[in-house]
Amino acid sequence: MAAVARDMGIRRNNGLRRHGTTALRLVAVAALYYAGARIGLLQELVRGQVTPLWPPTGIALACLLTLGPMAWPGIALGAVAVNAPIGPSPPAVIAIVAGNTLAPVCSYLLLRRVGFRPAVDRLRDALVLVFLGALAGMLISATVGTAALLLSGALAAGDFWTAWSVWWTGDAMGVLVITPVLLVLRRARLPRGVGPYRLLEAVALLLGTAAVALVAMRTEVSLLFLVFPFLIWAALRFQLAGAAPCSLIVTVLAIASTAEGTGPFSHHSLTARMVTLQAFNGSTALTALLLSAVITERNATRRQIERVCAQLADVVFRLTPDEPRPPEGDRPEGDRSSPDRR
Repeated sequence: MAAVARDMGIRRNNGLRRHGTTALRLVAVAALYYAGARIGLLQELVRGQVTPLWPPTGIALACLLTLGPMAWPGIALGAVAVNAPIGPSPPAVIAIVAGNTLAPVCSYLLLRRVGFRPAVDRLRDALVLVFLGALAGMLISATVGTAALLLSGALAAGDFWTAWSVWWTGDAMGVLVITPVLLVLRRARLPRGVGPYRLLEAVALLLGTAAVALVAMRTEVSLLFLVFPFLIWAALRFQLAGAAPCSLIVTVLAIASTAEGTGPFSHHSLTARMVTLQAFNGSTALTALLLSAVITERNATRRQIERVCAQLADVVFRLTPDEPRPPEGDRPEGDRSSPDRR
């Protein structure tokens, strides 16, 4: 009996520990969602709660990809904490919270359905993150949220499509910009065996991207194209680990310029500014994501070919044991490509 009681006590303690860990994770998800929302609301453009970049969607999708579907209560809790004080009415708040929770969950399910890998090390991973995770999934939150504002009387009928477009693109940009950064941070480790020149290059890349983007956003001359060489540099040299932070820097500075009405985004109506801003942000995010995925996939293919060649060389050596195996550096150039070459 004592052994049975001890086993029951151990199982009960383990169950409490698991439940406590789950509760802490959900609270952490809600806190991250709330913090991201407060940052996003600093640049609101429509009715105090619709912004061109909504970080919580990217945070929510990253949490779902990391923790699984059990993270959705934390997302809902964070959405309630954000929207309850600024919502026009309780029914509208409930609808907005439902849309904000359902959108990243649907994006997660779509990504899992097609075999998405959080490392984003294949071109298909980048494509499905863009078209399924961002563009398709965020249609839900934008449609439900804007309809709730319209039905509650907080939004005029003539402003529906403007608010909807800002909401949709803001949620989509949250996925395109924030989710890759969080996925990179999830796998980040202290670099080992990295020379000082490599670290210096990384610092120069980040500082150069910020400086060029700041200049391009503060002058009325159209210099936005100057940021693309830095995004290409980041993708080629550092893949997603460099491209994602650089894309985030450019996007944040562009949104700040638009909200202030300065630089190339000034002297235009809200609709024109939003179209220009989101076209630019979408182009930078697509360039960073797709190019980094292509380079990562190419590097993986090259390493796989090198492994296969090494294995093939070992098989040939075992089949001809009487032949001496010269070192790689001592073999003639012609012998390296074809031993029978004349």
